[in-house]
Amino acid sequence: MIALEFFIDASRCIGCHACVHACAECDSHRGISMIHLDFVDRATSPQTAPMVCMHCVEPACAQVCPADAIKQTADGVVQSALAARCIGCSNCVLACPFGVPRYMPQYDQMMKCDLCYDRTSAGLRPMCATVCPSGALFFGTPAEIAARREVPTQLFRIGKQVVRTKVHLMVAPGTDALDLDVADFSSEVCDAA
Repeated sequence: MIALEFFIDASRCIGCHACVHACAECDSHRGISMIHLDFVDRATSPQTAPMVCMHCVEPACAQVCPADAIKQTADGVVQSALAARCIGCSNCVLACPFGVPRYMPQYDQMMKCDLCYDRTSAGLRPMCATVCPSGALFFGTPAEIAARREVPTQLFRIGKQVVRTKVHLMVAPGTDALDLDVADFSSEVCDAA
């Protein structure tokens, strides 16, 4: 069986929110969407980018959990915190380099995208990828996405930290890793003010 993989191509996102609504329909999320759209540069552009859990190979969220509530499946999917173990400390929320997990006070639990594990473990596509009209969210084989102009990466440099992920982000050709530096972002925000 050919392994299917998840790809995000923010350049194709049209901001329709179909993924957000489809995610909320997933039974394991209790009617709450675990995906959201970020505005790339709200001041100058309507461009949006879908944000889902990147499913880090070595998930910081799980490493900082004092209750050992966050588990990773054998195939690399990082799960939401186990309700019976989660103590609601929000360490995972603060540790995530992508800012994905959310503490849900109504459940006293951290929740996040789990790639619709109930579906993907059975060979089905995640809810968000089934409804994305532009292909910004794609679940398939690397061969199926190879015709695109952008190329996939699973390597991110965040300051001095190197993060490898299960989810691929489509980037410009010739880019082997995406550099994300909070210090650079902070200085740009301060300079603009």
